[in-house]
Amino acid sequence: MSATVCGGYRWTPLSTWHSLPAQRPPRGKRQRWLLTHNPEPRVRLHVVRCLPLRDLIVRALVTGADGFVGTHLVAWLLAEGDDVVENATDITERNALIAAFTEAAPDVVYHLAAQADVGASWTTPVETLRVNVEGTLNALDAARLAGATRVAVVTSADIYGPVTEAELPLTEQQPLRPVSPYAASKAAADMLCVQAGLGHGFDVIRIRAFNHLGPGQSDLFVASALASRIARAEHTGETTIRVGNLEARRDFTDVRDVVRAYRALMGGGQTGEAYHVCSGTDRSVRELADILVSLSSADITLETDPDLMRPVDLKVLQGDNTKISTDTGWSPSIPIEQTLEDLLECWRGKVLS
Repeated sequence: MSATVCGGYRWTPLSTWHSLPAQRPPRGKRQRWLLTHNPEPRVRLHVVRCLPLRDLIVRALVTGADGFVGTHLVAWLLAEGDDVVENATDITERNALIAAFTEAAPDVVYHLAAQADVGASWTTPVETLRVNVEGTLNALDAARLAGATRVAVVTSADIYGPVTEAELPLTEQQPLRPVSPYAASKAAADMLCVQAGLGHGFDVIRIRAFNHLGPGQSDLFVASALASRIARAEHTGETTIRVGNLEARRDFTDVRDVVRAYRALMGGGQTGEAYHVCSGTDRSVRELADILVSLSSADITLETDPDLMRPVDLKVLQGDNTKISTDTGWSPSIPIEQTLEDLLECWRGKVLS
């Protein structure tokens, strides 16, 4: 199975397992689907008793399904056999969201919808807080009232703020020191997940995602911005590319590995826990830029532009993925060189379209 993601570029899900077709029970029956583990060809069975979420085929609702990560997540869930509902309701419209979730009757919810532009959060802090904090509260309440079994909420590693070299790699016990309005909003969303568990007994997984990239990403983000400028330079004959801070170091993971992690956590994550989704390796933006330039057919020079610098930029972020690996067996598998090649090819397709 393959899915078109961007500009004619097609990627193939990493799963090599394919199940036999099966009839799903009628909506509203709240039945669960189990994958058998016999050595014989696998079939799906539906049962009415409560089962753990690991290895289940479920009805999943995804907020932010039309976004960069959401598009990849929906494709992955469908490839794995899940029944997917893409929420189109504004997450800040509480009553409408509750009605939409109730109508969808999901087994599980992936909450991805957010204002994700760190730079924009400095100029629109109120909007950022409303979407990321109030929106998360609404999504948690809507999922609980709709009878969902579990919710996975994606926050961000930006909540950790400035760290020292001695604190790296960061574990999930790292203190929160948010710097940007975006980071503060995600830290608040993280705490709302804790409150939903302690106050309502709701099963919530907190996903603290580090930087991710890949085909289909907006050029508001550093690697995609570089790839888009290089693709346009190849088309127009330009030789100079404007760049911001190339010395910042981040923990980058391919989005296609990231969405595998999200589904793995929905099945294998422990209730109420926070998990890092990261590669465990930090790379400088300069390293990404050098790889992209080496992949280009043009003779390109990078030029620093002060206007592209953020008011405050974290020097380094590197995560420890031991916890997710231990609980789910997940680990990233796509090399950064392949990710950047796919990203650049995606932008070439956009430039020519």
